[in-house]
Amino acid sequence: MPRKVNFVATVQLFRFKPAKWLLTQCGVVPINRVKDDPRAMHTVAQTFEACFRVLERGEAVGIFPEGITYDDAQLKEIKSGAARMALELEHRHGGRLGLQIVPVGLTFSAKEVYRSDALVNFGEPIRAADFLEGYAERRKDCITRLTSEIERRIQELILHLPQLEHQRVIAGVKRLYFDRLLVGNRLVQEPVSPRAEELLLSQRIVEVVGHFYKFEPARASAFALKLDRYERWLGRLRISDEHLTLFPEKTRLVGQSALWALLGVLGAPVALYGWVHRAMPYTVVRWAVRRFTEPRRRKAQTATATIEAGIVAFGLWYGIYVLIFHRFFGWPASLWYALSLPPASLLAHYYAREVRKLGAAIRNTVVLMRAPLASKRLLRMREELIAEIEVARRGFLAAEAQTKATSGAGG
Repeated sequence: MPRKVNFVATVQLFRFKPAKWLLTQCGVVPINRVKDDPRAMHTVAQTFEACFRVLERGEAVGIFPEGITYDDAQLKEIKSGAARMALELEHRHGGRLGLQIVPVGLTFSAKEVYRSDALVNFGEPIRAADFLEGYAERRKDCITRLTSEIERRIQELILHLPQLEHQRVIAGVKRLYFDRLLVGNRLVQEPVSPRAEELLLSQRIVEVVGHFYKFEPARASAFALKLDRYERWLGRLRISDEHLTLFPEKTRLVGQSALWALLGVLGAPVALYGWVHRAMPYTVVRWAVRRFTEPRRRKAQTATATIEAGIVAFGLWYGIYVLIFHRFFGWPASLWYALSLPPASLLAHYYAREVRKLGAAIRNTVVLMRAPLASKRLLRMREELIAEIEVARRGFLAAEAQTKATSGAGG
């Protein structure tokens, strides 16, 4: 960004004193929510004034308009704070400030996984002045209209699931059919970033599933039952859809498992080296999170506490290790030793995660090889599901084309 972004964050993050200092230095503006302290809601006006000063000097304000921390991918209710702030400041300047709200969609590949990918999707800006008409007389209506527009724009930038009960069907269709959609999309459209492409195709899947639940509910429910039966069989045998697709290529299936096992053996010494050095600072970080976060607010405070405790704990313990090593082996061996610690620690983290996948892969291979009849039956079920998805997709595209043609003729 060419200018400073001053983020608005819950006052709970400022209860941890080292975090308060760091956040204040970075220009983060604290805001008290009703759930934080109902008796201190008068401080919200102070937050607004602080944001107004930031905007009037040409800087930006970053707001998470849902106002809560949560784990699922659903878009929660958009709070009115952003709209109230924008309209009040624009009104003070007689609609001539030119304030704009840029909607941003955040999509995480695996929100709960350390170092997972995040797609930051920027939308077209919304001019606050466009919603200012009648503000003096109908302030609440103007705020509601702008809040609804912000919510609509964000929904277009993320994977929003209007009906949570459709989520399992959408996830199943993605697992079974996403690779085929990916190939087809790349044949007919300009290439985009992998995460952006995944988001666009996922949005398309949501749209199609929603269409069939609305216009052909019986067909959608029948497909959901077949999908449920298929997934229950996978769960009963405890194998993954990914490994099932490799069953016809038995040599490749066995070879892949053997390769992963070999990599696991070769990587073990480096991972062990990383975990030996990682164990103490990791333990300190876990203790710090429990000690310096409030049980009721732990979800909101854990990330900040972990980052700050990690910087201190890993820096301190790695410094101690290097000093001890230097005392015995001197220079330049201690320099190379110091340089080895961060990558070895990171590799140890990934190794532990991948070893769990390796165990599952080996077990999947053994089950598939020992139960060939069940594996073939599951493959037939999978092929039938994919065939139904393909028929539904073609029907949806035909209906969509017909609707566009009718609209064009009417226009």
